[in-house]
Amino acid sequence: MKSILHLKFIALYIIFGFLCIFTTATLTTQLVTNRLMEDSSRTLYKEATLIAGDYLPSYFSDDSSLYAVQSQLAAMRLYLESSLWFVDASGTMITSSNMENTSSPDVIEDFDPAEIGGNQYISGTYHGYFDEEVITVMAPVTEGFTTKGYLLIHSPVSGIEERCRPIMLTIYISLGVVFLLSFIFLLGFQFFVYRPLRKISEAAQQYAMGNLNYEIPVYTHDEMGYLSASLNYMAAQLKDMDDYQKKIVANVSHDFRSPLTSIKGYVEAMADGTIPPELYSKYLNIILFETERLTDLTGDLLTLNEFDTKELMLDKTEFDIQEVIKGTAASFEAVCTPKHISIELLLMPGSVIVYADKRKIQQVLYNLIDNAIKFSENESSITIEVSVKNEKTFVSVKDHGMGIPRGEVNKIWERFYKSDLSRGKDKKGTGLGLSIVKEIIQAHDEHVNVISTEGVGTEFIFSLSRVLQ
Repeated sequence: MKSILHLKFIALYIIFGFLCIFTTATLTTQLVTNRLMEDSSRTLYKEATLIAGDYLPSYFSDDSSLYAVQSQLAAMRLYLESSLWFVDASGTMITSSNMENTSSPDVIEDFDPAEIGGNQYISGTYHGYFDEEVITVMAPVTEGFTTKGYLLIHSPVSGIEERCRPIMLTIYISLGVVFLLSFIFLLGFQFFVYRPLRKISEAAQQYAMGNLNYEIPVYTHDEMGYLSASLNYMAAQLKDMDDYQKKIVANVSHDFRSPLTSIKGYVEAMADGTIPPELYSKYLNIILFETERLTDLTGDLLTLNEFDTKELMLDKTEFDIQEVIKGTAASFEAVCTPKHISIELLLMPGSVIVYADKRKIQQVLYNLIDNAIKFSENESSITIEVSVKNEKTFVSVKDHGMGIPRGEVNKIWERFYKSDLSRGKDKKGTGLGLSIVKEIIQAHDEHVNVISTEGVGTEFIFSLSRVLQ
């Protein structure tokens, strides 16, 4: 299986890292620089306003000499690391205090005190007087309510960029840590999501190829573990179903093959003259017997198929269960008479009305009585008893036959199951009668139980919903 999902996450991780670095190097750097420029311009403007309002007006009132003004500007140059220009109202330079490797013009060409406008600063080379980008702030110098000049402070942007570098270094370090942490997340995804998912995908492929013995080796207690356990359980159920279907096919094939082989053999023998005409009646009866076996088996299979395909629709009505028991028991008179088996009915006085599918319950009674007769010895009896308790009616069918071995009691409900004792006693059974009984009773949301002692007898008891009168 190609690790496409794994490669996708690695590609997304690399793209995420690249986008983080690119965004930090462009947008973040610009945002930090702009922020520092705004802070620096605000500081410069406050200083310019302070100097222009407190020190420079004395120059125009002749209280301070030009030398004193130059000394003050020189001190501020060292403090602000900027160039300071003191100009009159027309832009003519009065004095300046420049940083190293810079010079000031005698007259600022196209000087416009309003060029800064509503902003606190402007950036650029200021009319081409600087070789590098600078921040320029301007404050008016007033004397006697008249603007006599202006103080311009030019701070190089390179100084702001120098301040930006350690900040960006911190940001890059933080970004690296985040990237490493995200790598840990990727490793977590690899171990806790991708690998279990890959094992589950491998299991799905194995199941698709028919290997239902494959077990997913994921045993965590999270969603992946729950999914793995569910798939393992599903595979086990499918395997059991597959084994069950194979068993069903084998049993059906066996039960169909035996009578068909007999029928084919006798018909061929009659056709080629091996069996003389005077014996035809004997062997035709055998063929008829085998045909009845096939008919019974086909009917039982169709009945069970109704339950398996969920197509069984119960036609529930109210009827007297005791009348149904009497009628069903009477139908076995011809079978019981040759074996001298008696059927004893222990019924309740009056009527016992139940709510169920009458035809299906008749089938249950028929199968249980037929089963009791099959396993009863000659000169024995079968007891059918009806009892009521609260809202339930209980029907018991009890024989005094050979009983069921303890190890086989739980197997009698399996389809096509025949005990070793029954194989030699009755060749006509299909092994589906008790399976049909259980399916019908469960379809009514009721229960059927068995009590058996080997050598003593067997009792089947099933319940039905009682209609209170």
